[in-house]
Amino acid sequence: MNPAIQPADLGFFSALARAGSLSAAARDLRVTTAAVSRHLAQMEKRLGVLLVNRTTRRMGLTPEGEVYLEHARRILGDIDNLGELLGGAQSSPQGLLRVNATLGFGRSHIAPLISRFARRFPQVEVQLQLSVNPPPITDDAFDVCIRFGAPPDARVIARYVAPNRRLLCAAPAYLKRHGAPKTPGDLARHACIGIRQGEEAYGLWRLGPAKGRPGRAESVKTRGPLSTNDGEIAVKWALDGHGILLRAEWDVAAYLQSGRLVQVLPQYVTPDADIHAVYPQRHQLAARVRVFVDFVTQGFDKLGPA
Repeated sequence: MNPAIQPADLGFFSALARAGSLSAAARDLRVTTAAVSRHLAQMEKRLGVLLVNRTTRRMGLTPEGEVYLEHARRILGDIDNLGELLGGAQSSPQGLLRVNATLGFGRSHIAPLISRFARRFPQVEVQLQLSVNPPPITDDAFDVCIRFGAPPDARVIARYVAPNRRLLCAAPAYLKRHGAPKTPGDLARHACIGIRQGEEAYGLWRLGPAKGRPGRAESVKTRGPLSTNDGEIAVKWALDGHGILLRAEWDVAAYLQSGRLVQVLPQYVTPDADIHAVYPQRHQLAARVRVFVDFVTQGFDKLGPA
């Protein structure tokens, strides 16, 4: 190995880039911020290039830092995969597993599954991060991401976990006051609760006729007095009678069964948003990833939306 590049530097720099700041990296690595700064300075001195642009509030990678990070993560992934191969199929999963999911769904459904997973596989350290917008899979910040819909990126593996429908619904009190829409076009005259998530066009709801029913697909621009980036809050607003909501069946099935929410325009369907576990191809040999994805898939098979 090039004497300017030390094996310990690879993991250190990957952790630094993932943390996003010197102080956050210090917390993750359980060292002082001064120690992180000193290690980074030593790396840059040996290499003869700057890897990080530092400011008082944030840091960013230089072009050289981006190249270093890309290769460091690839090498670390190869080392990890080699360990899995040499350990054999019978080795128990262990090591760090970084999981990402959306706010409401992650809190309601993924976190309880991880609790059970941790009891069954105590040698796996799980870090769950919830975010409004799904992070890019290719930046290697996470080992597994739970997403709605299969991503178009061919460099990742998307494992089907469970079906998911988005349903239109509202509280009986709202429908009593304002009436129920008869066609998708009627939604434009109703108070619709907005959810700002992902890259989907905000406030644009696409509906088509259910299978076997006549009609054509329509796109409706909706509006309303309330919007949020948290799906759980949006559901609570719908329960309070503030308007019509478009939400995943997994998040509203219990309220539909209890009658606290009523499905609106049931003869229309929205585009599929099935649940997938997404991970980079280089992680497919990792026992902790493989076992976790199997565990989540089996867990959803038993649960069902209700």
